Amino acid sequence: MEEHMLPCLNKQLFGIDCLGCGIQRAAVLLFRGEFVAAFKMYPAIYTLFILALFLILNFFVTIKHARIIKMVLIIANLLIIVIGYIVKMSNYV
Repeated sequence: MEEHMLPCLNKQLFGIDCLGCGIQRAAVLLFRGEFVAAFKMYPAIYTLFILALFLILNFFVTIKHARIIKMVLIIANLLIIVIGYIVKMSNYV
């Protein structure tokens, strides 16, 4: 499965990771049942999974306060992604 992953264009062109680097590998680890390794690879993998499940569920079922819940999940994901990226990049230096 890993041989079919898309390469990071940002990393190929500029030599540095992008905000999404690691999400494909984390998803593979998640599907293999390696939950801790998936989190270490990409900390936002679980919150993104929760957001995706919520969006799919909300497509079929009307949920009270769905807009607020979506916004909270999106902001939480953005914060986790940015903070994880900062931590990862500070470990490279």
